Amino acid sequence: MKDVYILGIESSCDETSASIVKNGVEEIATVISSQIDVHKNYGGVVPEIASRHHVKNITMVLEECLEKANMTMDDIDAIAITYGPGLIGSLLIGLEAAKTLSFVYNKPLVPVHHIAGHIYANSLVKPLEFPLLAVVVSGGHTELIEMKKHYDFQKLGGTLDDAIGECYDKVARVIDLEYPGGPKLDKLASIGKDTYSLPVPLKDDSYNFSFSGLKSAVINLAHNEEQRGNPLRKEDLACSFQRVAVESIINKVKKAITEKNIKHVIVAGGVAANNGLRNAMTELCNELGVDLSIPPMKYCTDNGTMIAAAGYFAYLEGRRADLNLNSKSQDTLK
Repeated sequence: MKDVYILGIESSCDETSASIVKNGVEEIATVISSQIDVHKNYGGVVPEIASRHHVKNITMVLEECLEKANMTMDDIDAIAITYGPGLIGSLLIGLEAAKTLSFVYNKPLVPVHHIAGHIYANSLVKPLEFPLLAVVVSGGHTELIEMKKHYDFQKLGGTLDDAIGECYDKVARVIDLEYPGGPKLDKLASIGKDTYSLPVPLKDDSYNFSFSGLKSAVINLAHNEEQRGNPLRKEDLACSFQRVAVESIINKVKKAITEKNIKHVIVAGGVAANNGLRNAMTELCNELGVDLSIPPMKYCTDNGTMIAAAGYFAYLEGRRADLNLNSKSQDTLK
């Protein structure tokens, strides 16, 4: 069978990235231009500024990726593009670049849902085994997705309010950690002790999550300690918060594994880089004898590699888009 080379383009938030992946499993070259240092000054991503930087960086990133791979567009079989969800202005920059390349070089255009990209980042680690449970944890999503075959996404449950990554960043602000706060809170938690009492949210029989109450509990705790004149032990609060947040996810994952006879669990999204979650997921899957995949750190955050990997399997499924494809700030994974 002929090798298939997919060019993946990702620009859904504040990373401009392009990657070439062979047969959905082998990274040939990847270039990422991050804007973290730019948005750090604002305490979060500013959509208009992100869009401007995508405009400035997209051509350079694409050229550098092809040069790094020692390939030309003639060697590319199809172009995979993140069409959503994400920041609409950011998405449009990558999409217009992908459309232009598709038109000029007469290459198929493959639409990729951003979360599908995070899920298929795991195919770069090991083949996906079905039935599979994808634990999607990011700044905008917290979902449990059952897959019985490639590109078959059945949502079991999701967050009813804040996503886990969003909650991490908000709690990080409470304890004065610099943006992006999630990774810094994870590091702080590793040196703290679980000494603060916080509620485990939504302990029910559903597959849903809720993190707004946990966030509010942390805010109230910090306020009460300040009112009492007690110094806030930031590393201990980080540890207590992380223990509860991770426990909430592990409880639901254990339920899904048991009830759905899952063979393979994969962790997808930016929070997959969290060491507390990684360790807890490893312990759970070892306990239940279930295979576990967690992408390397470089594939956890937004990148073109995951879009190219997902694009390969979408390409095999016959998924195509024409030049009328538009970006979507919100869209259901399907």
